[in-house]
Amino acid sequence: MTKDQVIQWLQMFAAAIEENKDYLTELDAAIGDADHGINMDRGFKKVASQLPNLANKDIGSILKLVSMTLISTVGGASGPLYGTLFLRASGAVAGKEELTVEDMLKLLQTGLEGVLDRGKAQLGDKTMVDALFPAVTAFQTAAAENKDMCQAMQQAVAAAEQGMKDTIPMLAKKGRASYLSERSIGHQDPGATSSYLMLKSLLAALECS
Repeated sequence: MTKDQVIQWLQMFAAAIEENKDYLTELDAAIGDADHGINMDRGFKKVASQLPNLANKDIGSILKLVSMTLISTVGGASGPLYGTLFLRASGAVAGKEELTVEDMLKLLQTGLEGVLDRGKAQLGDKTMVDALFPAVTAFQTAAAENKDMCQAMQQAVAAAEQGMKDTIPMLAKKGRASYLSERSIGHQDPGATSSYLMLKSLLAALECS
């Protein structure tokens, strides 16, 4: 994955958030503060406005700027969680001008670890972890089977989509949704949904045939 594709990924993710802002907010209205789409859109509009100035930066520096922007502009739990994801990922690929499959695996793994450390959520708690964890596992499996970047990311996105859908019957155990107890069942988690959109945008930026 080239540096230009990384910038394209972030532009595509910002566009996907804008396009799905109302949907994400609707999901969050059912089990949260009804602000996930609004908060994420605000943060990624700011990110998108800064991307044209980053062409001469390495991938690690680009992701670090994304992290700082999200932490300073996105409210609620999303800012710290996505901010930590991109901050950890930036450290994993510091100085890189291009990413191999191994680099991407490291980026995804460290990003997930950041979310786990920051949010203290586990698989099955009905959070963004339920989309990210199976995606990283699928990418890792594909990498171990010597699949190329496109094949590995396709498997990761498919796993993220299934993980997102699997949050619907779950009982929320973290965040605002956990206060609803049984009433959280039957609703798709907004954080898992935005995480799926993030990985789907990454795959689109790879321009796989």
